[in-house]
Amino acid sequence: MREIDENHRAIAGLWLPLVTPFRDGALDEASLARLVRHYCEQPVEGLILAATTGEALTLDAGETERLVAAAAAARTRALPLFLGLSGSDTRRLAAKLEATEAWPVEGYLIPAPYYVRPSQEGLRRHFEALAGATDRPILLYNIPYRTGVAIENETLLALAELPNIAGLKDCCRDPQLSFDLLCRRPAGFSVLTGEDALFHGALCQGADGGILAAAHAETRLFAAVRQALLAGDRAGALARWRPLFELARLLFAEPSPAAVKHWLWRTGLIDSPEVRLPMTGVSPALAGRLDAEIVRRGTLAAAYQRLPSLPRGAERGA
Repeated sequence: MREIDENHRAIAGLWLPLVTPFRDGALDEASLARLVRHYCEQPVEGLILAATTGEALTLDAGETERLVAAAAAARTRALPLFLGLSGSDTRRLAAKLEATEAWPVEGYLIPAPYYVRPSQEGLRRHFEALAGATDRPILLYNIPYRTGVAIENETLLALAELPNIAGLKDCCRDPQLSFDLLCRRPAGFSVLTGEDALFHGALCQGADGGILAAAHAETRLFAAVRQALLAGDRAGALARWRPLFELARLLFAEPSPAAVKHWLWRTGLIDSPEVRLPMTGVSPALAGRLDAEIVRRGTLAAAYQRLPSLPRGAERGA
C-alpha cells in the first residue's frame, strides 16, 4: 500500500516547462528573471526547469546550477521548482540527484532512459534506485517517442507505490492507456498530461492537470479550462479550449521550443528567441504566422509595425 508523505503536496493544475533564455550563446539570466516574475503572477502551480522545453541537453552543469539559482532568486511567491534530469546510466543519474541535494528545487522530472531501451524490469529497478537517492518527490516522464521505450502501466503502478514517486507526466499519446492508468492509480499519485493538444481531453478523463509548453502563451486561458471543468461547467471549458487547441498546434508547428521562444521574444518577455544547435529558429513563414496571431490575440499593446525586427540569421531559421 502506498504511503503518502504529508510533506509532499499533491501535484496538480497547470505547470510550465520553462524555456531557457539564451543571448549571444550564453544563459540570459535577466530574461530568465523576467520570465519567472511574470509567471509568478499567473495561475500556474509550478515550473519545470531544464527539461525538454528548456533545452536541457545543451546546458552544461554550471549553467544548470546557475539557471536553478537565478530562477529561485527571482520568485515572488512560493512557486515550486522541479528540475529536469535525464540519462541512461542509473549510477550517474543517482549521483546527479545527490549532487543537487542542496539546490533550491522542490522535486524532479525524470524520463525513462533514452536510447538503451531497457526492459520493464530494468525501468522499474532504475526508478527504484533513483527514488532511493533522494527524499524529494519525483515525477516520472513517459515519452516513448523521444526515449525509445515506454513505461508500461503495470510498471508505473508498481513504481507508484513508492512514497516519493509523486506522479507522471504522461506523453504516451494513447488515450486508452492513459485512461486505464487514471482508473487504476493509487491515491496520491498525480497524472498530468504533457501533450498540449490533448489537455482538454485528458482533464475530462480525470487527469490532474498538465505540463504544457504552449501555456507560456495565454496562460490564464489554459488555467481557465481546468477551472471551468472543476466548477462543472463543461460547455464553458470546451468554449475556452477551442481557440487554445489551435494555438497549441501553432506553437508546435516546428520543433519546440523555437516557436514558444519567438512568441516570448515578440511579447517582450525574453530579449532573444535564440535556441542552441541542433535546434534552429522558426522559419520565416512560421514567424509571420506567429506574429499575426500575437497581434490578433491582442497580447501586444503595440501595433504590428512596432514588433522588434528579426535578429540576424533568424529569417534563415539559424
